Amino acid sequence: MIKVNGRELDIDIGSRHIVVQRRYEALGAFNDLMIAVWFLIGSFFFLNDSLVESGTWLFVVGSAQLIIKPLIKLISLVHVGILHKATLQQ
Repeated sequence: MIKVNGRELDIDIGSRHIVVQRRYEALGAFNDLMIAVWFLIGSFFFLNDSLVESGTWLFVVGSAQLIIKPLIKLISLVHVGILHKATLQQ
């Protein structure tokens, strides 16, 4: 922990920390991409009356993935926190 102008600055350059954090960021980005895909396809499906029900299900899937987004972030924070504690104990 380094203090700069009275503020704490936590610098962690451990390779495991970086690898794990980048994997969670990639997972979060992929989740965001899939949300956009489901909503875009669902929107096009609403233009055709015979596809409205399928479009609705795509919106449901996209909405469920919106719940997954903060879960990925929380799991990432916990996992990285555990790695950080393990690094400090070594």
